[in-house]
Amino acid sequence: MPQEIYIRPETGDDETAIADITTKAFASTPYSNQKEALIIQDLRNAGAVSLSLVAEISGEIVGHVSFSKVIIDGQDLGYYGLAPVSVLPAHQGQKIGSQLIEYGLNALKDLHAKGCVLLGEPDYYQRFGFKAEGQLILEGVPPEYFMALAFTPPLPSGIVTYHQAFADNA
Repeated sequence: MPQEIYIRPETGDDETAIADITTKAFASTPYSNQKEALIIQDLRNAGAVSLSLVAEISGEIVGHVSFSKVIIDGQDLGYYGLAPVSVLPAHQGQKIGSQLIEYGLNALKDLHAKGCVLLGEPDYYQRFGFKAEGQLILEGVPPEYFMALAFTPPLPSGIVTYHQAFADNA
């Protein structure tokens, strides 16, 4: 019988578990520089985390997703970046990441966000409605891996900039 997954906002008591989950989730990922946990901590320290959710099973935190504001051509247009999303390796493949993402996207809509962007694997993120749109650019990455989802069309155009925590840990 599948275990029930409970998704809730991060609390201050979750920081160590989130860092551990993030480190373990990205440990064997070839494209990772192993600094994802530092990005989250730097975002948190800067007060730049807009939405941070954890997934629990039987009281144990097994997954996490974070969203922070992005800037498009130097302006805040109501868009957020999804990054990173992490699930403990022993719990991957159980749709925990998908549930975190769906919950997070709905929560962003409740915050009146205009849309969300991410850098990731198209085959995975297209199921949530993300598409590689040539009008939004994240410099230095292949365009097919930078995707957007407009909650309120039309999709803007321009160069997207994430919080400095991403550049500092690149």
